[in-house]
Amino acid sequence: MKRMLLTLLLTPLFAAAAFAHDPRIEAKVDDLLARMNLAEKVGQLNQLNGGYATGTQDGRRIDLEESVRSGIIGSFLNIVDLDYQKSLQKIAVEESRLGIPLLYAHDVIHGYRTIFPIPLAEAASWDLEAIERSARIAAIEASASGLHWTFAPMVDIARDPRWGRVMEGAGEDTYLGSRIAEARVHGFQGDDLSRSDTIIACAKHFAGYGAAEGGRDYNTVDVSERVMREVYLPPFHAAVNAGVATLMNAFNVLDRMPASGNKFLVKQVLKGEWNFQGFVVSDWNSFGEMVIHGVAEDNREAAKLAIAAGSDMDMESKAYFDYLGELVSKGEIPEEWVDDAVRRVLRVKYELGMFDDPYKYIDPARKEKVTLSDEHLQAAREVARESIVLLKNEGGLLPLKKNIEKIAVIGQLADSKKFEDMMGSWPAQGKNEEVVTPLEGVKAKVSTQTVVTYEPGCRDHGVCPPELIDRAALAAAEADCVILVVGENGDMSGESKSRAHIGLPGDQLDLVKAVVKAGKPVVMVLMTGRPLVLDWCAEHVPAIVNAWQLGTMGGHAIADVLFGDYNPSGKLPISFPAAVGQIPVYYNHLNTGRPRPPQDVPYVSKYIDCPNEPLYPFGYGLSYTTYEYSAPRLNAETININHTLTVSVDVKNTGSVMGDEVVQLYIRDLVGSVAQPVKELRGFDKIHLNPGESKTVEFTLDSGDLAFWTEDMKFQPEPGEFEVFVGTSSSDCKKARFTLE
Repeated sequence: MKRMLLTLLLTPLFAAAAFAHDPRIEAKVDDLLARMNLAEKVGQLNQLNGGYATGTQDGRRIDLEESVRSGIIGSFLNIVDLDYQKSLQKIAVEESRLGIPLLYAHDVIHGYRTIFPIPLAEAASWDLEAIERSARIAAIEASASGLHWTFAPMVDIARDPRWGRVMEGAGEDTYLGSRIAEARVHGFQGDDLSRSDTIIACAKHFAGYGAAEGGRDYNTVDVSERVMREVYLPPFHAAVNAGVATLMNAFNVLDRMPASGNKFLVKQVLKGEWNFQGFVVSDWNSFGEMVIHGVAEDNREAAKLAIAAGSDMDMESKAYFDYLGELVSKGEIPEEWVDDAVRRVLRVKYELGMFDDPYKYIDPARKEKVTLSDEHLQAAREVARESIVLLKNEGGLLPLKKNIEKIAVIGQLADSKKFEDMMGSWPAQGKNEEVVTPLEGVKAKVSTQTVVTYEPGCRDHGVCPPELIDRAALAAAEADCVILVVGENGDMSGESKSRAHIGLPGDQLDLVKAVVKAGKPVVMVLMTGRPLVLDWCAEHVPAIVNAWQLGTMGGHAIADVLFGDYNPSGKLPISFPAAVGQIPVYYNHLNTGRPRPPQDVPYVSKYIDCPNEPLYPFGYGLSYTTYEYSAPRLNAETININHTLTVSVDVKNTGSVMGDEVVQLYIRDLVGSVAQPVKELRGFDKIHLNPGESKTVEFTLDSGDLAFWTEDMKFQPEPGEFEVFVGTSSSDCKKARFTLE
C-alpha cells in the first residue's frame, strides 16, 4: 500500500466538512427547525442513559417514555434491547408532536459481539486496511442491533502507560494515530451513512485527555498551544477530514478551562478553523463536572459555558435539560446558539436516513445473520495475530514444534474467561463464554500425541500463593517446554484504571522466576492493556510474546504465532519503558542541550541508575525471519517548496520463512526557528516478502510533511537541512540528508 501524504492531516487550513451541505437535507432541517418550539429544540440536545449503568427507570426523576412523547429527549445511550428500542422509537416518531426519531448510542470500541483486539493492539498491526475492516464489522453487528452511533474512535495521543485508557487509543505517535483515526472513521461510517449497516463515529476526547498529569485518569492537562497543535490535535483533524460525524468533549481542563466549556477548542479550532459541520457531545456529565472544576457555580452556569463554547449535546448531566430553555427565555444566551446545535443534530439524523425509516436498524433477522458470523470470527482471528508483537526470541526458540511431547501451560490468564481477561476493557456486548483462551488455542494446535498440562500458578490480579507457584514450577520441570501466560486481568486497564506501578501485577514475577528456575525453555506470553516494565523478564526469559488483550479469537491467534502458522509482524505503537521513573518516554522527544553521549560522562541529561532509552522502542517488533535494508536513496539532494522528494529503499527477506515487514520513514529538521524532535514518523508501508525476495519501497514527501508550527505560530516549512531515516523501528534506521530551499 502506498503511503498517503500527510499534508491535509497537519495543515491548519479549513478542513473538509464532516458533511457536505446537501441542499435537500439543509432545506428539511431548516423547515423542521422553524416548526420546533424552544422545549423541543432543547430536547434534541439531551442524551440520557437508558441501559445497564443506572437501569431504565430505577431512581430516576425523569419518566423516559413521557419525555420522549413530549419531544424533550433526542438520544439515548446503552439501550441494546431491540424491543425496548422499538417501543421508545415508536413513541418518538408516532406520538410526539414532530415525530423526530431518537439516536441510540453505545460504546462499540473494538467490536460489538465479535470482539477484536483492544485498539492499542490493533495499532500494533500497522495495517490500516485491517483496522478499517475491524471497525466495519463492528458497525455491521452494532447497526443490526439497533444502534446508530458509537463513541469511538478514541484518538488521544498517549505517552504515559500508567494511564489506563492508553489501551483505547493508537499509542504515542501523532502520524500513526492520525492515519488510524482516519481508517476507523471510514470503517464505522462507510461511504454512505444512509445505509443500514453503518453507524456514526465519534472522535474523542477533544482534547488533550491523553496528556493527563501523572498518567492519572481525569487529571489536569497543562501543555502549550504549540504542543496541542503539533501532538494532540492532528488526529482529531484527520478524523474531521475523514468525515467523522461527531466529537466528544474531554474530561480534562486545558489552559485552566474544562474542555466542555473551552471556546478555543470547540468554537475557534473545531468549528472555526476546521469548519466542522457535525456535532459535539459531552462525555458523561462533563458539563456538570465544570462545577467541580470550579469554573461554574452550578449546572445552570455550566450549561451557559458549554453552549457558549459550542458544545452541542449534553450526556447525562441534565444541565441543558434543566436550564438551557430558561437561559434563552431570560435573554442570557441567544436562541441562535441553540438553533446551531439543533441544526447539527438534525443534520446527522437526516444523513442517517432516520426520517425515511426510523426502524431500519431494528432488524432481528439481520442481527441473527451477521452476529458472530464465520466471516467475522475469521477476521477477528486475522487482526488478532497481526496485532501480536514478538519482543524477544533468544536462540530461535520460537516457533515451537507442534509435536512436542509435553507442554506446560502456566498462568491464570491462560484459561480465564472472566473479567474480560481476553477481551479487554470496553467489550461492548461480547460474552466471556465465547472467547477462545490461550490454553484452548494451544490444545487445538498441537498434535494428538502432545500432552498439555495446565497450572494456574496464580489467582486473579496476580495473587500467587506459594503452593500454586510450587505446583507450577513442578509442572514446568516435568515438561519439554513452558508457555507462561502472565499480565493484567481485563479489569486492570481502561477508564479509571490508572496504575502507579506497571510491572507484572501482584506476585507474578515470583511465578516467572520459579518457572524459569525449573530450567526448561520458557515462552512468556504477555496479556496486557498497556506497556509494562519487564526488566527482569527481558533479561532472563528467552522468548517474550506481547499478546495484549486480543478479543474473541485471541487464543487461536496466539497459538497461530507460537507454532509458526503465522509469522509475527506487529510493531509497537508505544514504547515499553525500562523503568517507571523514565515515564514519559517516547521516541520523538526534543533534544536537550546536553544529550547523553555513548560513553559515560558527567553533567549530561541522564539517569545514574537507568538508561535514557526505553526497553522496547516505538516501532519495534521481531520476526521469525530477518530483513536487510539498503541505504535510503533520494531523487534529489535539494528541493524547493513546490517540489516533492522521493525516498527509495530496498528491503530483502534474508531468512528462511515468508514474512510481513513494516517499513518506517522518519524525518528530522536539523535547524528550525523552534527546537525540533530528534525524529518524527512520516510514513510506513507493510510489505510481504518471501524468503530471498527483495522489494523497493518508495515514499513521497512534500513541503507539508516538513511543516511545523514556527516561532510565530504559523504552520509552514522552513528552508534548511533535513535528515530522512528508513528502517525497521524508530531506533534501527539508515539515514540520508537533503536540503529544502
